[in-house]
Amino acid sequence: MKKVFTSSQLEIYSPEFSELNIPLAGVASAGPFTNVDDFVSERIDLNKLLIRHPEATFYAKVKGNSMSGDFNDGDLLVVDKAEEWSHGKIALCYMDGEFTVKRIDIEKGVCRLMPSNPEYKPITVTSENTLMIWGIIVYSIRKHG
Repeated sequence: MKKVFTSSQLEIYSPEFSELNIPLAGVASAGPFTNVDDFVSERIDLNKLLIRHPEATFYAKVKGNSMSGDFNDGDLLVVDKAEEWSHGKIALCYMDGEFTVKRIDIEKGVCRLMPSNPEYKPITVTSENTLMIWGIIVYSIRKHG
């Protein structure tokens, strides 16, 4: 990944589209144990799995905790500019000169940008604001442990 933008709120990266084949061990049960013989040995390409519109997709790294519950600080987001935005989707927004990741809430003709963390207040978009939806978050990648 090549970093193309950084600010105090966000880092944006462009993806590299070389083929990346990773072994797929099959479906991992989150319930009772399954027999190892049930695993299938095939390969998947994460680029093909995660990126539907290569020319309109980029990555963004989460900074901060306003979306905790959905994303953690340091998570990598797959952002697709070709996806349509609508009520309930999580978007990378550019508002009044700053980037933010928020859930879009449209109710009774009012658009609000909703944080997941209850410690943060919703942002009501008015005619005085300049808002651009840069893209919709289609996947997130999180390191565990």
